[in-house]
Amino acid sequence: MSNLVFCQKLKTESAAMSAPPFPGPLGEKIFQNISQHAWDLWLGQQTMLINEYRLNLIDPQARKFLAQEMQKFLFEGGSDTPPGYQPK
Repeated sequence: MSNLVFCQKLKTESAAMSAPPFPGPLGEKIFQNISQHAWDLWLGQQTMLINEYRLNLIDPQARKFLAQEMQKFLFEGGSDTPPGYQPK
């Protein structure tokens, strides 16, 4: 049986992640408050943002942008999609 967490993104009790997604306080906050399903949704959103904005992850500004979008997506109601984005 997996552990459960009350997911702040989905507003339901769902399966927890098995470990924090990355080290540090933010990783621990995500681990304690976000379900595996919501994290998987974020990974899809992140991939879309990287592709649509053609982000270079070596660029510190791109990483900062993704960190801000992750915070918005997981804890503040959602991340914006790029202007004109049409899902396939």
